Amino acid sequence: MTTPEITGIIVALLLGLVGGFLTGQSRGARQRAEIDNRLQQEAQRDADRIRAQADADARTTRAEADQDRQDATRRIKEASDREAQLNVQLAQFDTQLTQLQGQRDQISALRAGLEQERAQAKQDAAREREALGSDRQETRREREELKREIERLNRRAEQLDARGEKLDSLEERLEDRARHLTEQEQAIGARLHQAELKLFEIAGLSPEAARADILTRLDAELEEEKAIRVKAMQERASADAKRSARHVIAQAIQRSASETSAALSVSVVPIPNDAMKGRLIGREGRNIRAFEALTGVDLIIDDTPEAVILSSFNPVRREVAKHVLDALVADGRIHPTRIEEMVHKAQDEMKAFMHAQGEEAAIEAGVVGIKPGLVQLLGRMYFRTSYGQNVLKHSIQVAHLTGIMAGELGLDAGMARRAGLMHDVGKSIDREIDGTHVEIGINLAKRFGEPAEVIDAIAHHHDPENGETLYSVLVAAADAISAARPGARREELESYVRRLEQLEQIAVSFPGVQQAYAIQAGREVRVIVQPDKVTDAQATLLAREIAGRVEQDMEYPGQVQVTVVRESRAVEVAR
Repeated sequence: MTTPEITGIIVALLLGLVGGFLTGQSRGARQRAEIDNRLQQEAQRDADRIRAQADADARTTRAEADQDRQDATRRIKEASDREAQLNVQLAQFDTQLTQLQGQRDQISALRAGLEQERAQAKQDAAREREALGSDRQETRREREELKREIERLNRRAEQLDARGEKLDSLEERLEDRARHLTEQEQAIGARLHQAELKLFEIAGLSPEAARADILTRLDAELEEEKAIRVKAMQERASADAKRSARHVIAQAIQRSASETSAALSVSVVPIPNDAMKGRLIGREGRNIRAFEALTGVDLIIDDTPEAVILSSFNPVRREVAKHVLDALVADGRIHPTRIEEMVHKAQDEMKAFMHAQGEEAAIEAGVVGIKPGLVQLLGRMYFRTSYGQNVLKHSIQVAHLTGIMAGELGLDAGMARRAGLMHDVGKSIDREIDGTHVEIGINLAKRFGEPAEVIDAIAHHHDPENGETLYSVLVAAADAISAARPGARREELESYVRRLEQLEQIAVSFPGVQQAYAIQAGREVRVIVQPDKVTDAQATLLAREIAGRVEQDMEYPGQVQVTVVRESRAVEVAR
């Protein structure tokens, strides 16, 4: 029971007691007093009982309320946890849904791709079927041709069998005749032997002694005549070869004339005034740094009035830089962006210029059918020099000389000109690729499909004795002629003197050499030997060894002649 119910009961009891008391007023005072006392006691007992019951009920209710509150709190917490878990699961579900959507899109794309591949495969299969049908027809046609060929071969075999039978019969007859001739030869040999025996008996000599006597006399008679004839033939062959070689080379030199040119490692570019030097340098040197970085050429700005200097060992880069500098000075707008534009433009123009130079060189040399890549490489040789001689002009001159000599000797003049023009093509890129210009030239010629004669001339124009064709010999001769012309090649004084000293040192280093002198601008070295230590035969070997050492240890233009001089004197005074 709740507290309000208990209170209502107590009030009702009190009201009842008061009503009974008022109703029984007529009764006696004693009786009322007893009744009052009894009622008060009962009421007190009921009130105590009711109060105790109410307290117990209140405690129970409070405990139940606390328990309900705890249960409610626990359920709220569980509900919150459950709600958080549901939110996490909902987020995961959304993520999985997004992934599934992406996978669905991928599957759709794959399905579309598969459909396209299926369609393409159908088309390919149709084409394969058509091709297979054509191949089948071609196979059927080839099978028929093969049958016809087999029939023809069978007929040919029958004819060969018949001819073989005839040959067998002829062979039998020839064997019979050979047997008969052998018997006749044996009979004649026996008769000759008997005749020789009779002659030996008459002469009183054995066969071996007679044969030795005859051979001795014959050798004595023919020895001197043989030596005379061999010497005469050698002298005649040497004279004819020298005369023919002089004639061919003279004809080639007289009919070919070309100018010589020299290139330096610097180029001087004029400018309108010295104020332009400051603009070329730019603020804090940014213009000159950009120019040198883009062109790879050093720009030297010194006190030279109205001029600047471009320095680089690469003539192509130097020429590009010269064009760029001329364009910048003429335009007047000088800044890094403008410099970059001018450099790219000049590089494109340089490629076109080199291609034009290559075509012009091929036309001038009379060579046709050169592939465009090889024409570009020929044009690059316009900027390549060797001992101061322009390599492209040198190659054109060698082509003319080789063609003239080939015409004199009855060879293919066009092939000779082609070999002469291409003999130094490796020098066009020898500064960019490892290897000698001969190795590079051979690889380039093979890559562009040049003839075997041209490849052989490129490979052996420095050692023609190892060449496989005459064109390598002609190219080597023309190369030496072009390089040896007056003014064709030049050297610095220091390197020239150093080369002469090295020649003399190499010659003196050999045992038995007394003195050595480099003459004819280093093209010949005269070696004087001690006659008591070096014989005539050893002098020939010494000249060969010195020449081999010079080829191995030195670099030089043209050829170096080694002359060994051995002089012995006998002096006596008549008194």
